[in-house]
Amino acid sequence: MREGYYVGAYWGPRQEMALECARRAELFFHMLARCDPSFAQWYRGGRGFPRELPGYPVRPEVKEWEQLFLRGRNRTDVGKKVIEDLGFNAMVWNAKKESTYVDMGCGKYSPWGGSNSCLLKPPTKGEVRERLLRAPVLAEVLTSMATAWDPDFAMASSSEMVDLVEKRKREVRVGWLTYLSRRLGTVPPLPAPVRIEPVGALGWLLILSPEPMTASNPEHVAFTARVRELLDRAGLIEIPEPERPASEPLDE
Repeated sequence: MREGYYVGAYWGPRQEMALECARRAELFFHMLARCDPSFAQWYRGGRGFPRELPGYPVRPEVKEWEQLFLRGRNRTDVGKKVIEDLGFNAMVWNAKKESTYVDMGCGKYSPWGGSNSCLLKPPTKGEVRERLLRAPVLAEVLTSMATAWDPDFAMASSSEMVDLVEKRKREVRVGWLTYLSRRLGTVPPLPAPVRIEPVGALGWLLILSPEPMTASNPEHVAFTARVRELLDRAGLIEIPEPERPASEPLDE
């Protein structure tokens, strides 16, 4: 069975307007286009787009991204009022079949609404998937995410590996490739064959292996868990729970 690989970047509450998110998205997709030819054109949903296309073509401009984020604001069920502190959401894809999806949630500043994130999900099969699931390409994708979105952490892994390695409900996830912001602390020495590369002045990229790390391989699982343990000892894994408002009673 094929594992469900994805690339995800996550960061805590950060109040940003749709325009600020759009500028980050413009930079991200500009950098992403250099990673693989399939990332040159993206599409969005909506009524009335030509059926021969995957959706409405998205122009790689700040104004286009801003409008896309504004359309994706969270609203109340009753009255459809904008929930300002839950930010903006947008999703795009690049093909009708065997497509890569990018799902973005940004500008969220409520400590109770989950993380801001940028998720990239490669196709489940096909030539593009095989091309993308290589360490050099994923390193470029992670560097693009880190540079544009300035997340607290990011990783490329399979969801199956995450399920086996993750120990807390809220924690920094460690994968085949992992990005850690300098805000989290200092990366400790890690065992071979882990490579540690700087991402500008923002943080570090950890590449656990030049070959794909799979949840079906017990040695891969054990090694990923070992790296996670070392990072946890260095204080880089735990994400503190948000402080409970003073007016909110504790559960009995």
